[in-house]
Amino acid sequence: MLRRLTIRDFVIVSHLELDFSAGFGALTGETGAGKSILIDALSLTLGERADASVVRSECDKADIAAEFDILPDGGLASWLNEQELDSGDDTLILRRTVDAGGRSKAWINGIPVTLAQLRAAGQWLADIHGQHAHHGLLRADAQRQLLDTHAGAGKLASEVAACWREWQRLADLRQTAERDTAALARERELLGWQIKELEELAFDADEWADINAEHGRLAHTADLLSGASEAVDCLGEGEQAVCAVLEHCVSRLSALSAIDPALNDALELASAAAIQADEALHALRRYHDRLDSDPERLATIERRIGAVMDVSRKYRAAPEALPELAAGWRARLDAIETSADPERLAVAENEAQAVFSEAAARLSDARRAAAAALSPEITQAMQSLAMTGGKFEVALLPCEPTAHGRENVEFLVAANPGQPPRSLAKVASGGELSRIGLAIQVMTSRDSATPTLIFDEVDVGIGGRVAEIVGQLLHRLGRDRQVLCVTHLPQVAACADWQWQIAKETQNGQTTSAVTPLEGPNRIEEIARMLGGVDITHTTRQHAAEMLGQKMP
Repeated sequence: MLRRLTIRDFVIVSHLELDFSAGFGALTGETGAGKSILIDALSLTLGERADASVVRSECDKADIAAEFDILPDGGLASWLNEQELDSGDDTLILRRTVDAGGRSKAWINGIPVTLAQLRAAGQWLADIHGQHAHHGLLRADAQRQLLDTHAGAGKLASEVAACWREWQRLADLRQTAERDTAALARERELLGWQIKELEELAFDADEWADINAEHGRLAHTADLLSGASEAVDCLGEGEQAVCAVLEHCVSRLSALSAIDPALNDALELASAAAIQADEALHALRRYHDRLDSDPERLATIERRIGAVMDVSRKYRAAPEALPELAAGWRARLDAIETSADPERLAVAENEAQAVFSEAAARLSDARRAAAAALSPEITQAMQSLAMTGGKFEVALLPCEPTAHGRENVEFLVAANPGQPPRSLAKVASGGELSRIGLAIQVMTSRDSATPTLIFDEVDVGIGGRVAEIVGQLLHRLGRDRQVLCVTHLPQVAACADWQWQIAKETQNGQTTSAVTPLEGPNRIEEIARMLGGVDITHTTRQHAAEMLGQKMP
């Protein structure tokens, strides 16, 4: 559950540190005081998108952090461990910043994460029902997703969609193969000739480097022989051979160093030079003896280089790229061999269709079970929401196979007794839609595994006895979950286990939002304000106290 929310420089919030309790909590205050801003701030820590408009005026960035208690052996703890984001205790901290340029950063337990990771963690922690959520229930896709979520079939629905896409992919390949058989045959023949040509060339990049090096050596054999001979003469066979001169020099210095040891350093250097010169002489003689002019080998190499260059120019590719080019052709040929066989593709298509049908059948079973359970629950809730005799029904209408399965989901409602159920979008008035939508949200949230449920002015359009019943529903929901509700209705707020008042303050020309926990007389005063408006009378306060089950002081 949510334990703490810290907000800095967010919209009109300068700095707030809020500690949350379990049960049902109500957030109340005048319109525009910033009640929904708290929910918006929390939404950012749960992975919602943001832009620069959330940064408080004249501030560099908005900074929000939310601290949650989590179960050590729950699914979220396992996910955090897999992502290497666990903190080692039962606390989870989500943090989000948005700078004045609109750039966003996110952390989980102090570790930088992507927005997708933040959103994945947020799905385990809280469900937020916005004030216009009931309007979304008019959409067929929203109805289907709500039923699948209620049935615990979200992963199964994703599996069905993936199976559908694979089935359709193979069907498209089969149809293409049947339609383009001649063109594919021509392409297959061309690729075959190209691959054969490169295979006959038997070329690889290592060979290309070797033959170029050998060609360079053979093409300059005369120069290499001449140069090596000249160096041999200079070192050991000429009249002033370097090796003989150095040997004489070393002998002379050796005799002199016996007289003056100061010549030892010069003797060592000369000795080393004599040794190196002698080694160079022997290396050059071996090189000269090994080096030989080979016109036939040179001609063979030049023919090989010419053949490679011809193919390289033909396919407009560097010689080094020819092996990669051949690999690409083989991959394309393999793909054509697969896609150009309509019979084999038809077999694969039928297999994919069977996999889809099996998954879709399991999804249909889950939907039927969930619809059978949800329909009477919503119908019963409608009776308590001033819709006596009304009826709610989840209809599963068979359809042609789609990515969503083999049926369409439609919410049907009869607002009054004796009427046949009809589409929710066609029957419900604004007030009825609010009540039905609230009943659906409360009933489906009851089965949710999410520990924190947030309702942001979902009670718009109701009042009186219905509002009190809504408050009681939320209060009962708060026995098992943490429930937060932004509300303008005193009947709903009075049912809360705890209540905060959100108000605007102006200091030094800056407007900020402040939060005040309400207890005793202060809570009575806030409920009275919600009941009576500007002029709050003794009778209004007494009524507020009665709603809270308290006595007037």
